[in-house]
Amino acid sequence: MSAAAGGVRSEVRPAVRIRGAGLAFGNRTLWSGLDLDVEPGEFLAVLGPNGSGKSSLLKALLGVQALSSGSVEIAGGRPGGANRNVGYIPQQRAIDDSLTLRGVDLVGLGLDGHRWGTGLFGIRARHARVAEAVEAVGAARYARQPVGKLSGGEQQRLRVAQALVGDPEVLLCDEPLLSLDLAHQRAVSELIDARRRTAGTAVLFVTHEINPVLRFVDRVLYLVNGQFRIGKPDEVMSSETLSELYGTRIEVLKVGGQIHIAGAQSALCEDQPHHDEHERVS
Repeated sequence: MSAAAGGVRSEVRPAVRIRGAGLAFGNRTLWSGLDLDVEPGEFLAVLGPNGSGKSSLLKALLGVQALSSGSVEIAGGRPGGANRNVGYIPQQRAIDDSLTLRGVDLVGLGLDGHRWGTGLFGIRARHARVAEAVEAVGAARYARQPVGKLSGGEQQRLRVAQALVGDPEVLLCDEPLLSLDLAHQRAVSELIDARRRTAGTAVLFVTHEINPVLRFVDRVLYLVNGQFRIGKPDEVMSSETLSELYGTRIEVLKVGGQIHIAGAQSALCEDQPHHDEHERVS
């Protein structure tokens, strides 16, 4: 809510609105009864073990995965279609080093990759938008090189630029730090946080490891065993809450500003702190 003239308060439209949402495959329910509003400028971390439906939630918001029940709205409309108000950063994946597509061309696809020609932008305006996005992520030095010749961290910076070039209201991030070293994890995380702070972009950030983004996170959505919890990091990432979700004793240790989690029968691994007995906890 925001205050208006004369003391009248007006509703601020959520960037994402999810009501009674459920997703099931056959007899397996990933989650159900999910109600969630994500406000403009909010940073929501989406956590949970492999197979809990984190990436499927983003797919539902992108309109490429149908819900089993409920509804979602994103950036004021229904999911799907060529919605420039929604930016998407995929997981880091290896790119064939023979690919000749230049970095600036990859970024430009975020403006008009869904249509022929230059779409809503003239050539000069398009070049200016792309150059601005490339500069914003610090990629100007290598943006005219073939994408296949760039490092993983450089490619991921360009993917961030591609997602932001359309000036989105909502940014969906599907494990964008995966396979990046610590320096590139920090750089990409800071780029995303800077965007939401300066432009009020809502961020839904799927990750298997909360620590690289913990200082940016406003709330956590934790999915596991067909259940979920939503709240501030200290509320959700606690021994009590995670033990309840997993149905077994989970120890949450907070050391040096980081969160480490160990299941009842697992040892804590420094570089993969989220584990239980059977699967990696994200």
